[in-house]
Amino acid sequence: MENEHYSSSTMDMLRSEPMQLAQLIIPIESAHRTISYLGDLGLFQFKDLNEDKSPFQRTYASQVKRCGEMTRTMRLFKEQMTKASISPSTLSTPADVDLEKLEVKLAELEADLLEINANNEKLQHAYNELIEYKLVLEKVGEFFPSAQNGAVVRQRELGVQPIVEGTIDSPLLIEQETTTYLVNQIKLGFICGLVNREKSIPFERILFRATRGNVFLRQAMVEDYIVDPLSGEKVHKNVFVIFYSGERIKSKITKICDAFGANRYPFSDDLGKQFQTMTEVSGKLAELKTTIDMGLLHRSNLLQTVGYEFEQWNLLLKKEKSIYHILNMLSINVTKKCLLAEGWCPLSATSQIQKVLLQATTDCSSQVGAIFQVLQTKELPPTYFCTNKFTASFQEIVDAYGIAKYQEANPGVYTIITFPFLFAVMFGDWGHGICLLLATLYFIINEKKFSSQKLGDILEMVFGGRYIILLMSLFSIYTGFIYNEFFSIPFELFGPTAYGCRDSSCRDATTIGLIKMRDTYPFGVDPKWHGTRSELPFLNSLKMKMSILLGVSQMNLGIILSYYNAKYFENNINIWHQFVPQMIFLNSLFGYLSLLIIVKWCTGSQADLYHVMIYMFLSPTDDLGENQLFTGQKFLQVILLLLALVAVPWMLLPKPFLLKKQHRERHKGQSYSLLFAGDDPLESQSDGVHRDNDDFDFSEIFVHQLIHTIEFVLGAVSNTASYLRLWALSLAHSELSSVFYDKVLLLALGYNNTIVLIVGIIVFISATVGVLLVMESLSAFLHALRLHWVEFQNKFYEGDGYKFLPFAFATLGDEDGL
Repeated sequence: MENEHYSSSTMDMLRSEPMQLAQLIIPIESAHRTISYLGDLGLFQFKDLNEDKSPFQRTYASQVKRCGEMTRTMRLFKEQMTKASISPSTLSTPADVDLEKLEVKLAELEADLLEINANNEKLQHAYNELIEYKLVLEKVGEFFPSAQNGAVVRQRELGVQPIVEGTIDSPLLIEQETTTYLVNQIKLGFICGLVNREKSIPFERILFRATRGNVFLRQAMVEDYIVDPLSGEKVHKNVFVIFYSGERIKSKITKICDAFGANRYPFSDDLGKQFQTMTEVSGKLAELKTTIDMGLLHRSNLLQTVGYEFEQWNLLLKKEKSIYHILNMLSINVTKKCLLAEGWCPLSATSQIQKVLLQATTDCSSQVGAIFQVLQTKELPPTYFCTNKFTASFQEIVDAYGIAKYQEANPGVYTIITFPFLFAVMFGDWGHGICLLLATLYFIINEKKFSSQKLGDILEMVFGGRYIILLMSLFSIYTGFIYNEFFSIPFELFGPTAYGCRDSSCRDATTIGLIKMRDTYPFGVDPKWHGTRSELPFLNSLKMKMSILLGVSQMNLGIILSYYNAKYFENNINIWHQFVPQMIFLNSLFGYLSLLIIVKWCTGSQADLYHVMIYMFLSPTDDLGENQLFTGQKFLQVILLLLALVAVPWMLLPKPFLLKKQHRERHKGQSYSLLFAGDDPLESQSDGVHRDNDDFDFSEIFVHQLIHTIEFVLGAVSNTASYLRLWALSLAHSELSSVFYDKVLLLALGYNNTIVLIVGIIVFISATVGVLLVMESLSAFLHALRLHWVEFQNKFYEGDGYKFLPFAFATLGDEDGL
């Protein structure tokens, strides 16, 4: 956890901060301010003393409900501001606003906003209706005379046709009027309106079927979008006019229009009335437009007023809600004059907490001050590591695996160096490292800008790990210089190569014919060794052997840390019957292999180390011959093999019998010390009283120790082999980079064509960024993560603790407010 009250160092992170369980006795009149000051301090983790009560049964449930209601109002304001494209201001000056005043203010503003929205909705609905009405007057007025004449002609044609009653072809006018009346001149009625263009064809079909074709329909398209008065959506519509005869048909047409959402409007066939109606509609539209604009301006001013204070009010609400949430966790004294609080805090923060309590009492003018007292408990405290913005990201890597138990050795200290270095071993290329460095520096330089913005999931992850990537890039540049690779190209940066061709028939692509002509290349791999085709290329062999050395070193560090933990917790059984045989077993085999690698490098011997290690087990007494690296090697191998064989039963047998002996002595009264059956004394202390009364199950402990022994022996082999991924990933990265350079960039250069060259450069850059800088870096990151979680941390780290989560306003997120 990042905390500005402390200055972080590696010693601070090695062991978690000493914690204490404290009780606070707070007078009711100063409780709110006290909790507020503790939230500003952010060093006290409250325990819930009312777990048996529901949220509605707690003392401050009504205040929490009030805060929730105000939060709902703020959420409404935020939605309205988003729709109006108004951003909350970050330049507002802090003002002394209490919760009661804010509640009244928000209620008034919400009422005004809802009233404005309701009036605006009504006005907008009327405005949209008038717009449609105006379109009907314009469009229908254009074709009404011709449509009316066509309808009369159509009606006469229907009137003179032979009529057979009861047939499907009988016009529906028969149902209302007589044939004689139809033959005479009849006056047709009409309906005008607008219908959604997508529904115009089904609308016409239904009208034809329902009336048996005894209507006359004309439509005209409206080019622009129209805002529908009912839905408020922009749609394409058609203006229509329907001529009919008879009230029953009119009723059917009306129902069909309602079913299709067609809006109907009145229309007069008198030209004078049409002109008068058009003038009236245009005037009303102008008036409504002015009124709507004034309402929107009023609404915008109100939202801008809210936006100016929005962040301040939102912060106040988040703080108040969190304060009352904490107050609901406290227990009320019988006298109801004080509140009791319990929680964890760092031992070093005692003076700060007491100072805060005194300040709250003084500011509230309370006659009784808050009391701070330490409670004795056997409960396991939470784990708190003091970190800063640089070390926090490395600690998160460890915490993602598991939170350290209280006072357990923290792998995060070593991860700061080992994690980026193991990444760089797999990603070693100083050209790619420079690219990563430039990208990381961009995030670090613009740190303040990005920290105040909401980034996406991927960018948020990259920005949060910017200091990890910084060290990864620096170490990659370093290992890239050692490998002498710049986008897979070797350079003579630190001097000329030490090798040259013996004669003109010698080729650079092979080690045959090369002789040493000058001093050894001063730093890193000699550029002549790149691309060699000897039986075992030097760079490949270097990376493979270096992977074993790094793996054995890190596993030894893990065992040393397990000893450090056992010694810290005074668990002597684990020291002598876990740490010592583990070190002997690991170093008798793989430590010896590491020694052989170093000796071979120093002497330049051609010994086959595979042969040496295999026959160390199969034929330990046979003569080594040309594979002998130093005098007395065979005798040393026999001793180491015997030590490895002895270490296995040493890990398995003594510990269960010693535990059984201690159990018997304790029950005989000869020893009163606690039995640390596990690796953690705190765990043993917490339930030691209960175990004293239980029977000692020797078989269970023996099986448990057998599992641990087998796990370590097999793990020593598999973990060492797992570190060869450093070699494999480094080789893959180098080969991919070489392929992109040879088969893309150089191939494009060979065509002597500008277009091909440009395409080749684009493909090379895309492949380098997408594959090598993104996918390969992610792959190396995940493999380095696995090496730390599995191969390193499983030697000493249990990670079954729980994190110290103090009440702090600085950690309140958006979910705590809106």
